Amino acid sequence: MADQTPATHGVVCWSELNVHDVARAQQFYAETLGWRYEAMTMPDMTYWIILSDAARVGGMFEMKGAAFEGAPEHWMTYIAVDDVDARLRKAVTAGARICKDAFDIPGVGRMAVLAEPGGAIVAWMTPRPA
Repeated sequence: MADQTPATHGVVCWSELNVHDVARAQQFYAETLGWRYEAMTMPDMTYWIILSDAARVGGMFEMKGAAFEGAPEHWMTYIAVDDVDARLRKAVTAGARICKDAFDIPGVGRMAVLAEPGGAIVAWMTPRPA
């Protein structure tokens, strides 16, 4: 989560760039915005924390595998929610479609990805307590 963003229910708490070519994306944003990157090794991938000066401003995820074939590169917005499981049930009742059911990210929180009734994709996250 961004250093300066509170994890308050209903507030955008993270932005993540989903790309097919990490090196290309990192070079573009480094040259145009001065961003730096910090590798975060995970069991099945490397997640990149985006730094602007010393502030963590987002993350970068490399889309690999059949599940991402044909998916365009995009920014994913994360919104903090008080209880992702309960909020997903409300979202489905209100017409949303779950794209990725709730799951835990050790040390980060619990998240899910959904498409709201108009089709916009968004991630909801219950951040772990600080």
